[in-house]
Amino acid sequence: MDYVMVLVVGLVAGTVGGVVGTGSSLILMPVLVLAWGPVEAVPVMAIAAFLGNLGRVAAWRRDVDWRAAGAYAATAIPGAVLGVRTLLAVPPGLVETALGLFFLAMIPARRWLARRAFKLSLTHVLLLGAPMGFLTGVVVSTGPLTVPLFTAYGLDRGALLGTEGLGSLAIYGAKVAAFRGFGALPAKVVLEGLLAGGAMMAGSFAGRAVVLALKPNTFRLLIDGLMGLSGVTLLWAAMR
Repeated sequence: MDYVMVLVVGLVAGTVGGVVGTGSSLILMPVLVLAWGPVEAVPVMAIAAFLGNLGRVAAWRRDVDWRAAGAYAATAIPGAVLGVRTLLAVPPGLVETALGLFFLAMIPARRWLARRAFKLSLTHVLLLGAPMGFLTGVVVSTGPLTVPLFTAYGLDRGALLGTEGLGSLAIYGAKVAAFRGFGALPAKVVLEGLLAGGAMMAGSFAGRAVVLALKPNTFRLLIDGLMGLSGVTLLWAAMR
């Protein structure tokens, strides 16, 4: 029954991620914790997120901005490895509180930057990759941070989803490798991650059909809504 539940929720999570570029971890992680416990759920989610992002890259491969993704990954990968190393040393609730407040603040900030037609350069993306990667190594997901980053770079819809997916693919690949290096990836965890990730990959292609039917303004509203939900969820988790 646990496997069926993970498959169903993984498909839903992958579809949501395929539409707005993030949110998959927020949906799937609680189910993984219920099914296999919090310790096992973290590396399982890393494998699942890797495959889910691989699905998004495949779905939008013709729209990917390879230069932006490469610049981001160049500094984000070592940041993610360092984040995994410091994961156990971070005081409980501190990162969730900071990120929750930041996500909520990003909603008006993103709109303010959009009104002034402000865009990040490739150098900005390169420099911001390191802290983004580090935070992704520490917490389950920082999708609500990376999506507005690539939006500020000037990407939208398919280009945004594919490029953010490729950047995240590199980070989660480094995160999975770090977990393996620390001996946290037994065969059972790998199989569970492949199960959840396969469902998320299928959802990524389902999400592509939804995005193609959305108007640009509706897509941006969905991004704002997800950032708000992410912020509130993280603050709630930090207060528990």
